[in-house]
Amino acid sequence: YSPPHFYKPPLAKKVMETIMEPAVKAMHKEKRTYKGVLYGGLMITNEGPKVLEFNARFGDPESQVTLPLLKTDLVDILLAVINGNLNQVNVEWSEDACVGVVMASAGYPGKYKTGFPITGLDSLDKDILVFHAGTKVGSEPRQILTNGGRVLTVAAVGKTIAEAREKVYLNLPRIHFEGCHYRRDIVEIKKR
Repeated sequence: YSPPHFYKPPLAKKVMETIMEPAVKAMHKEKRTYKGVLYGGLMITNEGPKVLEFNARFGDPESQVTLPLLKTDLVDILLAVINGNLNQVNVEWSEDACVGVVMASAGYPGKYKTGFPITGLDSLDKDILVFHAGTKVGSEPRQILTNGGRVLTVAAVGKTIAEAREKVYLNLPRIHFEGCHYRRDIVEIKKR
């Protein structure tokens, strides 16, 4: 989900100053100039942010709940990266929230079977986003089949996390495939 309630400006500043900027400077020092997406997979601990991994791509499913909130055209941002003038682009973000839920195959992250038809995608509300991951086109017209462990991410944007969560969880039961399972506790609001 995005934005995470714990990721406040002081933490964002610490991540930039202690992890992301040093990584970019180290690449530059080694004459390994990099232009593109640098995804820092982080774990936020009581001792501060820790690096789990770096990837030269968008994080998945992380980008699927952040990019829907991007108001600036992503193409303009990427062209500015290529042309070396990103500092001239005003990157703007929506104040909305986005919640995404991964629909997975039975057995994931271990062994799982593939090739099952996915139904219900055409019954979703118009503002629901579906990101295909472990899918493929079937032999029948408009047929989509499972082809991986993480099959789909279904996401919704709302004015609040609660609104986005409600929208996504109202739509998830409309999608069906054999062995489908997903977490039901993403940003669950605990009653005290």
